[in-house]
Amino acid sequence: MKKFCVVTNVEKDKGYETARQVKKLLEGMGRECLLVRDRFLKTEEKDFIDYLDIPQDTDCIIILGGDGTLIQAAIDLYRLNIPFLGVNLGTLGFLTEIERENLEQDLKKLLEAESRIERRLLLSGTVFEEGRPEKRLSLNDFVISKAGLCRLITLDVYVNEEWIDTYVADGLIVSSPTGSTGYNLSAGGPVLAPEVPAVIITPICPHSLNKRSLVVSSGDRIRVVVGRSKEALDDEAVVITDGTCWKRFISGDSIEISPAKEKVQLLRLKEMSLLGRLRQKLGREL
Repeated sequence: MKKFCVVTNVEKDKGYETARQVKKLLEGMGRECLLVRDRFLKTEEKDFIDYLDIPQDTDCIIILGGDGTLIQAAIDLYRLNIPFLGVNLGTLGFLTEIERENLEQDLKKLLEAESRIERRLLLSGTVFEEGRPEKRLSLNDFVISKAGLCRLITLDVYVNEEWIDTYVADGLIVSSPTGSTGYNLSAGGPVLAPEVPAVIITPICPHSLNKRSLVVSSGDRIRVVVGRSKEALDDEAVVITDGTCWKRFISGDSIEISPAKEKVQLLRLKEMSLLGRLRQKLGREL
């Protein structure tokens, strides 16, 4: 690898201190490195480039921040078909690969080809407004959540147009294997290895004793329809993609979720198993 770009979360990397450190380290090892200007913060430094100016021949995009920063950058830049390497400047950092204190030694490992690429599934969600489709991609999950504070919502789930179940719950999570260690895990859903070609459907606080997660093939088409819990009132829900609110739904609205054609490439340096990463990051005995 010869050419790198660095994307950083300026809230966690004040004054681009760590970004400049990465640039200095890589250039000291004989590589090229460009710093990418934050989209929401105007930076006048001449050695910064815009998101849209990342060269096509870049070998690796280094993301400085936490899991949220990595996910957002992956969604924004997946079309470039360039591998991402995450550096954890946050707390958990389950998707990131390098800790800030290990920057120099782990960058050396990267340059010595001690790495592998994991191709992660992206989910594509489609909603229809006035007959027109609107799409959004997700690396972690789509969440259909109640909009009110107290009322439950009714959600009908179809897989390949076959009715599967009706959930009366706080909401529903449709998660990729990457997202299985996020909200899905907190809601009691199973953890999947990244390479497993599957999608998880997990209810959030279902009002039932027998509603559990369902794992379906990643090639299946999932449709979630907001039902009606009370005849006189619409159920109100919100669709959230990777932690960002996207759409507000009422009874009768629906979202279709299927695998995207594209995948996100994540660089891994350590040959740590999924269970080992869970123990390290989540601090549990498995």
